Amino acid sequence: MKRLIIKWVILALSVAAASWLTQAFGLGFAADVSSLEAFLRLLVGVALLSFLNATLGFVLKILTIPLSCLTLGLFSLVVNAIVLEVAASFNLGFRLTQSGLAGFGAAFLASIFISIINGALTNLLKDDDDEPKMRRYR
Repeated sequence: MKRLIIKWVILALSVAAASWLTQAFGLGFAADVSSLEAFLRLLVGVALLSFLNATLGFVLKILTIPLSCLTLGLFSLVVNAIVLEVAASFNLGFRLTQSGLAGFGAAFLASIFISIINGALTNLLKDDDDEPKMRRYR
């Protein structure tokens, strides 16, 4: 349970960092972390994002298997951007300030940044199961 909460907070920090990076590129993806209340709202938004990614994202990835095969898996980035765009429409801690193609571009780049940052930060976590396995094989 503790590990799940840590991963949840790491994802929220990844969304905040992706917001900062996309705004540095002049794109309209914004996350509000100005106060504790805003950060708690971001945590709720990240929970919604995770839920949408597990449900809507899964369905979209199944439906777009032919496109993913043709693009060697790169179309999954588009699916991730669509899920992020849907989650941002609820305005729970993060939102898209642009609409149309510019908004999709912001969601696309933000989803890439979120994936990279979340993966890097999650890899820094020590896995509790790794240590006993390493000792077993020595």
